[in-house]
Amino acid sequence: MTPKHFLYTLFLLTLSVLPAAAQDTTIKSKKDAELLIPRLATQPVKSIDPAAVQVMDTIDTANPHIKILLLSDYTWKYFKDASYAQDQQVFNEFWSHDTPNPYGIALDSLPAETAFWVVDTLSGYHCPNQTKVYSKFGVRHRRRHQGADLPLQTGTPVYAAFDGKVRIAHSFRGYGNLVIIRHDNGLETFYGHLSKIYVQEDEWVNAGTIIGLGGSTGRSTGPHLHFETRYKGFAFDPEWLIDFESGTLRHRLFTLKRKYLSPASNYVPEDEQEEIDIIEGDTREAEEAKAKAEAERKALAAAQYHTIRQGDTLGKLAVRYHTSVRAICRLNKGLTERTVLQLGRKIRVK
Repeated sequence: MTPKHFLYTLFLLTLSVLPAAAQDTTIKSKKDAELLIPRLATQPVKSIDPAAVQVMDTIDTANPHIKILLLSDYTWKYFKDASYAQDQQVFNEFWSHDTPNPYGIALDSLPAETAFWVVDTLSGYHCPNQTKVYSKFGVRHRRRHQGADLPLQTGTPVYAAFDGKVRIAHSFRGYGNLVIIRHDNGLETFYGHLSKIYVQEDEWVNAGTIIGLGGSTGRSTGPHLHFETRYKGFAFDPEWLIDFESGTLRHRLFTLKRKYLSPASNYVPEDEQEEIDIIEGDTREAEEAKAKAEAERKALAAAQYHTIRQGDTLGKLAVRYHTSVRAICRLNKGLTERTVLQLGRKIRVK
């Protein structure tokens, strides 16, 4: 029996025991989720590489919307037809192309805990940009920073993290070129500061689809991807889900606690101006740091040194170099007005 025939037989056996409820993505509790699709919730998921494995064949299942894909590495996976996924209610309610947060609901209206599958047997995952986070989720400049900033070079491909439908694909205020994708578990992912957008609104994309190229559009201090995860309009730290440095997804099944979305956990501002103020604060800070570094560079380039000779004192050196004793002491660690100057010692005087 060839490997392909063996896999085909295995698939048929799998389908004969797969409960119909496994296709129901409605989850009321973590227990329900584990009964529907038993998996280790803490098992990390590697980022897919669309070019690494090719689809060799497709097998129908009892559900016409669900297929089984035979892969070139002799593995298999379920595939959910996009038309089937887009019929779900999550892609109709609070659907807007105009605002990042169309929900307008109160935080206390959400349950204390919400369990949902981030990926299951019908979906995949791709790290949007694998790198070390240089600006984390949290408070910056006394304001909320509601995403993770991932450094990249302009023109670097940015990938859809999960399967979903594009809700926004245009420039929006401080985000610059922005893509927002809604996923069938209610999660939304944001991709900001793109140099180019490759997808259109209402388009279905799969995990690993290149949705655009990284850049520095909008209010940005340099090329990077501003990546957010939101639920019902409220942002939470995307590092709960993704280890960006390794590129792996931390959880298949994730329990989102309401406290992660509270103001203390930096939930999404009701006023988008706050995000703009955060970005402007970054810009000012970067400009100030750049100016300070340039001033220090010029000061070092203009620095003057003097080697102590017989008869030199700090007072005489201050007069000679048109400065003060106090200024000379500040430029030399450990030097005070009472320090005995040793012959041959080199000190900075300007």
